[in-house]
Amino acid sequence: MFYSKRLQYLRERTGITQSQAGSLIQLDSGTYSHYEKEELLIPIKHLNTFANYYNVSIDYLFEFSDIPNYNVLKNNIDKKTSGIRLKEFRKENKLTQDKLAQALKSSRSTIAEYERGTNIIATPFLYTICKKYSISADYLLGKTNYPKYLK
Repeated sequence: MFYSKRLQYLRERTGITQSQAGSLIQLDSGTYSHYEKEELLIPIKHLNTFANYYNVSIDYLFEFSDIPNYNVLKNNIDKKTSGIRLKEFRKENKLTQDKLAQALKSSRSTIAEYERGTNIIATPFLYTICKKYSISADYLLGKTNYPKYLK
């Protein structure tokens, strides 16, 4: 659905076990296994750790792009930049915070917290926004300036 196929593929390609992958984010192999099978949703900060470890973009992990990496890709997620970009995206698409919250089955206050840069966009919300509007997850998270929109 979100990232399981590519996460498993990259782990196997690099020859590490689920236990070793789990240790990258300081979790046991059982919890990692649940993440890899998407029985539990992986927090975006952990997904970013794996993207950095495997040297791929989050767009690649989400299967939004077949290009593993962009020319300029920062390792860190910038909550402030992400908030600004989410707000710009919302306004470009003529969405109020309420409408975006409804589309994500969330609350306006959650959207406001994302836009203020208080919290990072949750994995399922990020995926839904990017999939529906063909916008790059890496762009929204402040990891890259290009591409903004995906084909």
